[in-house]
Amino acid sequence: MTDSTKAPEHTHKTAEQAQAQQLKAEKQQQLALSTGETPEQRSTRYERMFRKLDQKGKGQLSKEDFVAAFSGSLGGSVPESHTLRNADSLVGNLVNLMDTNEDGLVDLAEFQSYLELTEQNLVYLFHIIDDKGDGKLDREELADGMAAVGLGDMDSETIDDFFRALDRDKDGYIGFEEWRDFLLLVPNEAGSTLKAAYKFFVEELDLSSEGDVIFHRDVLQGLGYFLAGGLAGAISRTATAPLDRLKVYLIADPVTPATKAAASGASEAVYESLAKNASKVKPPSGFMARHHVLTNAIKNIWAEGGIRSFFIGNGLNVFKVIPESAMKFGSFETAKKFLCQLEGVEDTADLSRASTFLAGGIGGVVSQFVVYPIDTLKFRIQCEPPTGALQGNALLWHTMKQMWRNGGLATYYRGLWAGLGGIFPYAALDLGCFEVMKRGYITREAKRLGCENSDVKIGNMAVLTMGALSGSVGATVVYPINLLRTRLQAQGTAAHPQTYTGIMDAYHKAVTKDGYRGLFRGLAPNLAKVAPAVSISYLVYENTKTMLGLE
Repeated sequence: MTDSTKAPEHTHKTAEQAQAQQLKAEKQQQLALSTGETPEQRSTRYERMFRKLDQKGKGQLSKEDFVAAFSGSLGGSVPESHTLRNADSLVGNLVNLMDTNEDGLVDLAEFQSYLELTEQNLVYLFHIIDDKGDGKLDREELADGMAAVGLGDMDSETIDDFFRALDRDKDGYIGFEEWRDFLLLVPNEAGSTLKAAYKFFVEELDLSSEGDVIFHRDVLQGLGYFLAGGLAGAISRTATAPLDRLKVYLIADPVTPATKAAASGASEAVYESLAKNASKVKPPSGFMARHHVLTNAIKNIWAEGGIRSFFIGNGLNVFKVIPESAMKFGSFETAKKFLCQLEGVEDTADLSRASTFLAGGIGGVVSQFVVYPIDTLKFRIQCEPPTGALQGNALLWHTMKQMWRNGGLATYYRGLWAGLGGIFPYAALDLGCFEVMKRGYITREAKRLGCENSDVKIGNMAVLTMGALSGSVGATVVYPINLLRTRLQAQGTAAHPQTYTGIMDAYHKAVTKDGYRGLFRGLAPNLAKVAPAVSISYLVYENTKTMLGLE
C-alpha cells in the first residue's frame, strides 16, 4: 500500500482524535460549571472519598474494602440509601473497571482517574437529557433520556419508581448532585451509564410502601438465598428431630402414678399425696439416674412405633421454618426503622445497642406469636399415642378439630405469655455471652499475633462455636419457662393428662413432684442438639448457595 493510500486513513484518525479532544474539553468545562469546583478541589474530594474507604490507611483498596464499606460494616458510615450498599456482586465489577494495571488493587491515582472520567460522562449526559436547560431533570426529561438509550418500553410506574429513587430530596426534580451521587459508582459496562444504572435499579432495588429505597439482590438471587436458608433449616431440624422428640417426651413425663391420678380426675390432695409417696422411692442417683431416665425414654419411644416415632411432629417443625424466619426478619427490620424515627437517626446501623436489642426482641415476639399454634399442635401430636387408630394426617386433623372444640383459638395459644416472657431474657443472655466470648477471643488473638484488636479477623468456625455456646447458656437459663409453657400446651393429652389453671399451677405441681431439678427435665437432649443443628445448618446453607451459584 502506498503512502498516498495511507494518508486519508491517517487524516481520518487525526480528525477523530481532535474531535475526541474537543469533546473531552467540553465535558471538563461542563463539569466545572455544574459542580462549581476547580480541578484541585475536585481532586481533593475524590481523595477524601478514597481515604474514607481506606480505613486501614494502606494506600490501596481491595474488593473486600469496598464490600466492607458499602455493606455498612464500617461503623455505619454508609447510609442505607447508598447506591451500592449490600450490592456485593456489582462491587467486584466496579473494582475491575478501576483497576487499570490489573493487580487486584485500586490505588489513589486509579480511583481519581476513574471518578474524573465517570463524572465527566455523567455531567455530559445530564446536560443532553436536560432539554429545558434549567439545571434539573423532571420526570418527562428522564423518561425521554431512558428512551434514547433503548429503555423506551419501560412502563410508567417503573419509571416513576426510578425517578423517586434519584430524587433524594423529594422536590420533584433531579439535581446534578443527586444524579451524580446515585450514578457515580454504578459500574458502566453496558455502554450507557443511565442504562447500567437502570438495570441496577430494577435488579437490585425495591421500594417500600413508604417510598424508602430498600437494597437487595435481584429476585432470583434473593429467592435463592431464601430457599437456601429454608432448606438448611429443614434439614437441620430433621436431623435433630429425635433429640427434640426425646426432650418433649421427658417434659411430658408420661405414665407416672401422679399423671394417672390426674387423668382419672383425682383431687389435688390425691395428686400431691401420690407425688410425695413417689418421691420417697429412692431411684438411682447421679449419672446413673440420668442415664436410666434417658434410656427408658428412648426405649418407650421406640416401642411406640420404631424409628418413625422419633420423627413425630417433625413435619410441622419443618413447615414453620419459612414463616418463622420471614416474620422474625421482617418485623425486626420494621422495628428498627420505627426506632430510627424515635432516636432521630436515618441509618439503622446508627441505632443504639439497646434499640437494636429491643428490635430483635420484637422480631422474636412477632414470629413466636405467628407460629405458636403450630408449636402447640406439634407438642400435642407428639404426646398422643401413635399406635392408635389415628396416625399421620388423620391424627393431625383429629387433633386440630379436638383442640378447636375444647376451647377454640385460645387452645392453640395456651402458655403464650410464658413463651413470650422467655424471649427477652434469652436474647439478653445469648447476646451478652457472645459479646464476652468475642471480646475475649479477640484480645487473646491480638496478644498472640502481636497486633491491634481491630486487625483480628474471626473465622466462621469460631463464630459458630461462640454462637452455639452463648445460645446454650441462654437456653439453659430460660429452660424452666419453656418446660412450663410446653406442659401448658400439652396438658390433657395421653402422655400428659394433667391439666393446669395457669403457669403458677404448672410450676407448683412440677416442683412438688420432682423438686427444682424437675424444671430442667429434658435439658440434656435440648442442649445436645445445639451443636449439630448449628453445624448442619451452616454446611447445608453454604453448599446450597454454591450449588445455586449464589457465590
